Amino acid sequence: MKPVIVLVGRPNVGKSTLFNRLTRSRNALVADLPGLTRDRHYGEGRIGERPYLVVDTGGFEPASKDSILYEIAQQTRRAVKEANLVVFLVDGRNGLTPQDRTIIPYLRKAGRPIFLVVNKTEGMKYSAVSADFYELGLGNPHAISAEHGDGVTEMIGQALDVAYADQAPHDQEPRKNGVKIAIVGRPNVGKSTLVNALLGEERMIAYDLPGTTRDSIYIDFEHQGCQYTLIDTAGLRKRGKMFEAVEKFSVVKTLQSIADSNVVILLLDARQDISEQDAHIAGFIVEQGRALVIGVNKWDGLDEHIRRRTKINLARKLRFLDFSNSHYISASEKTKIGALMRSVDAAYSAAIAKMSTPKLTRALISAVRFQQPRRRGPIRPKLRYAHQGGQNPPIIVIHGNALDAVTDAYKRYLEGYFRKTFCLAGTPLRIEFRSSKNPYAG
Repeated sequence: MKPVIVLVGRPNVGKSTLFNRLTRSRNALVADLPGLTRDRHYGEGRIGERPYLVVDTGGFEPASKDSILYEIAQQTRRAVKEANLVVFLVDGRNGLTPQDRTIIPYLRKAGRPIFLVVNKTEGMKYSAVSADFYELGLGNPHAISAEHGDGVTEMIGQALDVAYADQAPHDQEPRKNGVKIAIVGRPNVGKSTLVNALLGEERMIAYDLPGTTRDSIYIDFEHQGCQYTLIDTAGLRKRGKMFEAVEKFSVVKTLQSIADSNVVILLLDARQDISEQDAHIAGFIVEQGRALVIGVNKWDGLDEHIRRRTKINLARKLRFLDFSNSHYISASEKTKIGALMRSVDAAYSAAIAKMSTPKLTRALISAVRFQQPRRRGPIRPKLRYAHQGGQNPPIIVIHGNALDAVTDAYKRYLEGYFRKTFCLAGTPLRIEFRSSKNPYAG
C-alpha cells in the first residue's frame, strides 16, 4: 500500500507548488493568491522504487463555523487523519508566524509523524532560514525551494523513510483507476454535493456560495464492485462574468477535465431556467465526443407545474442532446443516484462498443432500402459498405460513390438508424463519408 503524505500549512506557503513538483504535474492550480486551494487534491509520486500518494490541502487557519475557511480547515483535518506523514510547510522568507504556532498543537494531537519543511529558501543561508523554526520542537527543518526544485528530492527521500516506517505492511495491490466521470455545470448546481452523495462522505466542500470549487479534483471510488474516478469541476460561468484570474484558470481546468473523461454528467438546476450557458457547456461536451448523462438536480420539493415546465424546457432547449438519458435527482437527499450511475455505465459501454463490418454493412443496406438518399441533379449517392473507424465516440466510416452529395438531413437519419440498431444511447456518434475515386477520370 502506498504511504499517504499530506501537505499542511497556512495559506500561500507553496503547498500546491510542492504538490506539482512531487507529482511531476500541473494538476494543482498555482497563483500568487492566498486561499486558492480549497478541497483535498490527491496525486501520485515516485522516488526510485518507492511510490507514494501526496495530498494537497487548503490553508489551515482558524475561522468561525459559518465561513468557507472553516470548511477548508475541516477538509485539511480529514486529510491529516488519513496520513502516514504530515509535511508541515512554512515560509522561510516570512519566518515563524503566530499562525504557524497555532497549527502545531493540532498536528501534535493528531498523532501523525510531522516533517518540518521550510519553503522559499532559494539564495538564503540555511542557518539564517532555520533559526526561527527550532523553537517548534520538530527537529531539524528541511530547507527547500518548491518553485525551483532545490532540496526537494532529498527532502522527500527522508520523508519517505519516515512514512514507510510508520505504515503497516500490506500485501494489497494498488487499485487501478476505472471509468473517468466528469461532473460539470454552472456554479452552485450541486456538483460537489453529488460527489459527496456518491462517495458517502463529506469529501468535497459543499457550501451555499457559487464558485466554492476552484480546481478539478480527481477521486477514485468503487460503486457496486466497479472502479470509477470522479472528477469534481469548477462551475462554468459566462465569459463576461469571470472577474478573477483564478476563475479563468478554473474554466481551463474544467475544459481539460471534460476532454480527459470517459463520461460527463451535465448537472442542471431544476429551480433555475435552462440557460444559454448550459447549452454552450453541452455543445463543448458533444464537440469533444464524450459520452453524456444529464442530471437535473434539486428535484425534491418542486410542485408538479414546475417539474412539467422543466421537462418541456429540457426537451426544447437541449434538443441536440436527445441521444442521452436524463435523470431527475436530488443530490442532497440521495434520490435516483443509482439510476444515474446505471446510465453512466450504459453510456460508457456504448462509447466503447465494437461493431463488426458485416453487421454495419447490413444495417447500412437496410437503412438505404428503407430510405434512399436524395438525388443531386442526375446523380444519386451510392452507399456501398461501412466499417468502424474509432471508439469513444464511435465513428462509422461509409464508403461509396458521390457521397459529397449526401445531405445533412440524410446523415442525421443514418445516425438515428445506427444508434437504434446498435443501442448506442448516451454517446455522440460520428459518421464519415469516403467516396471512391474514378480510375478513368481524366
